[in-house]
Amino acid sequence: MVRIALDPTPYHHDAGLLDFPDITARLGYEHFQLTPHIDFTPFFRYPKADDDLVLALKKRVADAGVSIPAILPVQRISWPEEPQRESAVRNFRRIIELAVELGIPVINTEFSGRPERSEDSEAAFYRSMEELLPIIEAEGLTLNIDPHPDDFVEDGREAWRVLRGLNSPAVGFVYVASHTFHYGDRALTLLPEIGSRLGAVYAADTFDHRRSHGLRYISNPPGNESRIHQHLRIGDGDVDWVELFGALRKNGYLDRDDALIVSNVFAEDETADEVSRFQLQRLRELIG
Repeated sequence: MVRIALDPTPYHHDAGLLDFPDITARLGYEHFQLTPHIDFTPFFRYPKADDDLVLALKKRVADAGVSIPAILPVQRISWPEEPQRESAVRNFRRIIELAVELGIPVINTEFSGRPERSEDSEAAFYRSMEELLPIIEAEGLTLNIDPHPDDFVEDGREAWRVLRGLNSPAVGFVYVASHTFHYGDRALTLLPEIGSRLGAVYAADTFDHRRSHGLRYISNPPGNESRIHQHLRIGDGDVDWVELFGALRKNGYLDRDDALIVSNVFAEDETADEVSRFQLQRLRELIG
């Protein structure tokens, strides 16, 4: 049965890390993805959790009757400069330890390289994987990666080629719906290529930045290299949700016991409770 998980990022500023299990349960979810939090695994920095915090989080998760099926760290594992890459690998080793301690089987992450130095970033990524992948495989974990906008690889098919080159069944792909148009808007052809290596799907809507001759929304100065996308609630953007879930169904993803869909709306913090409940209901409709 498909698991629908909450991304608690909208609550990071108003609630503590240990409150996330209760928030998840209150909103009707059974699962939440552990995202970068300043008290646990902050962006680009060394994890801040000790044994006591891990035990406290485990207890709160159990008491709330929910689970953490995946953890999302963001570290510069593909950074073209070696000091930052080495720090990212060190940080990631600790993240793997934390995942094991919490009984979390899946790590979802990003490449975190630089598009203007794509060749150097790809080489850095493979260097990092030479160090990290043997540990991930030995621990029985799965590592899924999203080619995020403004990364060294943004196109979905090219990102899959990079991941396929690792030649490891422990590595999969995160399909982020709000990155659809940066991927190349090719769910119908990309998802069959990824096949059983699709490890997670994130559900939030976005506008197609390519429409209106590139003026779907405007960023100044004209022609700058910024990447813009949204994480809106389903239906508020241009993603074809019927097409996406049709492709997921045809791919067999919705029939998998380990299928994970994460609601990750970030643009609606003022109405986070309402939007989170809407997302859960809409996702159940799309799955069903």
